[in-house]
Amino acid sequence: MVKIRNIELGDFPLLLAPMEDVSDPPFRALCKRHGADLMFTEFISSEGLIRDAAKSVQKLDIYEYERPIGIQIFGADIESMKRSAEIIEKTNPDIIDINYGCPVKKVACKGAGAGILQDIPKMVKMTAEIVKSTRLPVTVKTRLGWDEKSKHIVEVAERLQDVGIEAISIHGRTRKQMYKGEADWTLIGEVKNNPRMHIPVFGNGDIDTPQKAVEYKNKYGVDGIMIGRAAIGNPWIFKEIKHYIETKEILPKPSIEDRVDACMEHLKMSIKWKGETLGIAEMKRHYTNYFKGISHFKEHRMTLVTSFDLNEILEKLQWIKEHASEFKLAE
Repeated sequence: MVKIRNIELGDFPLLLAPMEDVSDPPFRALCKRHGADLMFTEFISSEGLIRDAAKSVQKLDIYEYERPIGIQIFGADIESMKRSAEIIEKTNPDIIDINYGCPVKKVACKGAGAGILQDIPKMVKMTAEIVKSTRLPVTVKTRLGWDEKSKHIVEVAERLQDVGIEAISIHGRTRKQMYKGEADWTLIGEVKNNPRMHIPVFGNGDIDTPQKAVEYKNKYGVDGIMIGRAAIGNPWIFKEIKHYIETKEILPKPSIEDRVDACMEHLKMSIKWKGETLGIAEMKRHYTNYFKGISHFKEHRMTLVTSFDLNEILEKLQWIKEHASEFKLAE
């Protein structure tokens, strides 16, 4: 049984990665239903939280059915990060997660996210201060290092464990790589197999099939896997991996009707949470993924990604469902 403090996550937990403008409550609801064991909010700016910025505060919304749930924060100033941890504690999540992995320029170049990988002593100090400032378990998501010459994750993980983090998720790329090339899990395996490590170590990066999940589970010995981009438009991936681990069988891919139903539900929840204009706008990034690999779909996808008329979108989705037999899913 993998545990973060007293939070039981099962024998091999599957985690939903925190993704900006993706891991919101509507998306998390679908992932939870299909088997995600632990989820995280989108990352939240510590500066935005302490200034009470509406966008940052809205991201604190969590619901009982999501538990266990972690709220993730990022920032470059230690005092602001401590204060934001205190604000987060009042919303009563199960975990506070620190983002030391975001590679985006506007974050990393200010010394936050993966930017702090250029200053490991500060990273360790910030982590220690956050751990001391909250009663909640603190976890970290990070990368192998800033670039090829600074992949010190084995030592860094030890030092973060020593100051009190209770789990670590590691993305198998450096900041310089962004999301390019193939994720290297070798060092993730070294962290997990370091005899000094006693906290859960979760691997992240490029897991997009049940077979790959099992291969990496066996090869690197990680305690669980964190899934990010492969879950976008595909919340079924959690269920598929779990089924494969238990039975070595591949579940059939969700039907077009399944995809339409999930998509409609996602859209309606998105509108309920964000309002119609923003809810419709932010769903556009999901349509391509929900209907990936369907032949002769371009014209229908164009309607979905260009229309701001809710009735038109719902009618199009209903039409796709009713004409599902006319489309072909890629193998």
